[in-house]
Formats: sequence, C-alpha cells, structure tokens
Amino acid sequence: MASRFRYVLIGLAAVSGLCGGMVIAQETQPPSVQNTEPSTAPAQESAPPITEPPATEPQNPAPQNPADTVASMVGAWEFSNADHDKICRFNFSADAAASGHRLDIDKNCASLFPSTKDIAAWSLDNYGNLRLLDAGGNAVIELTEVEGGMFDGFKPEEGRYVLQAAAGAPVHSADDMVGDWAIARGTGKPICMLTLANSAAGAGAADVFVLKIKPGCDALVTRFAPTSWRMDQGELVLLSGRGQSWRFEENDANTWQRLPETPDPVLLVRQ
Repeated sequence: MASRFRYVLIGLAAVSGLCGGMVIAQETQPPSVQNTEPSTAPAQESAPPITEPPATEPQNPAPQNPADTVASMVGAWEFSNADHDKICRFNFSADAAASGHRLDIDKNCASLFPSTKDIAAWSLDNYGNLRLLDAGGNAVIELTEVEGGMFDGFKPEEGRYVLQAAAGAPVHSADDMVGDWAIARGTGKPICMLTLANSAAGAGAADVFVLKIKPGCDALVTRFAPTSWRMDQGELVLLSGRGQSWRFEENDANTWQRLPETPDPVLLVRQ
C-alpha cells in the first residue's frame, strides 16, 4: 500500500514538472520581431500653400478737364456731306455764347445746308457729343465723335454730316484742279472762262502751272491778268505777272470761293 502511494506521488510530480515546463516555455518565448527597416516607398511631398494676390481696388480714370475738351475743339473745321461734294468751314471759339461757345460759319453754308443758317454756338454734352445750337441755346444739329478729330451726324432732310478738323481734311493736288473753269460773281453768272493747265509755268517753279484766259473776260479779271496758278495748303492761288494773287478755298467739289469773303463773292466754278 505504501509503495503504491509512492508511485502515485512520483507520477503526480512528473506531471506537475511537465506542466511547469510548458508555462516557462510560454513565458520565455521571445516576442515576435517587427520589421524595423526603413520604407523604400517615396514620400509624398506636400503642395505649397496657395496664396492669392492681395486685392486691389479698381482704379477709375481721372475725369477729363472740361477746359481740355473745349480747347480740343477750338479752331478751323470742315463741315461736309457724306459724298464730300458739299463743303463749308466752321470756326470754333472758346468765347461764351448762347448756352455754349461761339461758332462762326462760312456764309455759303446756308446755301449748302439750310439748317446751318440758325446756328450760332456749340457745346459738348456729358457724353462728348457735339451740339450745334441756335441763338436760344436749342440744338439744331447733334454729332457724335467717331474718331479723334471727326464727328458724324444725320438729319433726314439733309442726310449725313461729317465734321472733321481742317488739318485732317483731304487736300486737293494740282492734278485734281486741271481743266476748264469759270470765274463768276455772287449771282452765278460767269464773267470769264479760263483753263488751268498742267504744264509748268517756268523752269524754276515746279509747283506753278500755266493759266490761260479765254477772250471776253470782265474788266475785274483783265485788270488782275492772271497768268499762272498753284496749290498752297489746300487753297487754289491764281497769280498775275505783277506778283499779285487771288486765293480761293473750296466750297464744294466744283465751286471755290475767293478769300477773304465779301458780300458779293467771286467764285471759281468747274466747267
């Protein structure tokens, strides 16, 4: 009995030692090794922050000085129809008149453009439109600036108007003027017939050409006795052998008027 009990204790001790060894093995097992090597994947670069430019307040153009706009109109201008076969001259002044500024118009304008007979002044509105005024300050003709130094307008009874600075108006060449012409008084009746030739009047004057008078001219012309002609800054000049001259400016494509103007004008009319 005692020996059997001893064997039981020995077995229990063996089992106990085996279990203890398993526990120790579990406790002493080294922990799992984690991968500590650096990653070979490329690092993503962070985008730079977006910075917006500082807000700026819109800059408004400086208002135009009214004195400058008036000054830009002062001087000689050419008033014509769209075909440029009816032409007269305007002279804009800065002097005050009739709710605007004084406007001087050639006497022949009323015969070409009847509406101009009442015009006495001019003004510019807030939009830069040109208003041609009567003595009471009422607008007779209104024109709009289409480019620097040129205005455009319209009236049903007279058609389209073109107003341009005299410096920018087309200038006739001598070739434009060659041909037969009549000298007439204000009544329109010819008092002399003449021819503007294209042959040079002398070896030393390349821009002066021969003028030929036909028989039967009025004494006004024969006393003057023109022998040559030339163009000078858009004006037609008749020259006498004694050094005298008559100057003409264009009224329309076929009529030129002697300067300075007189109550009984002398006209040069193309034939």
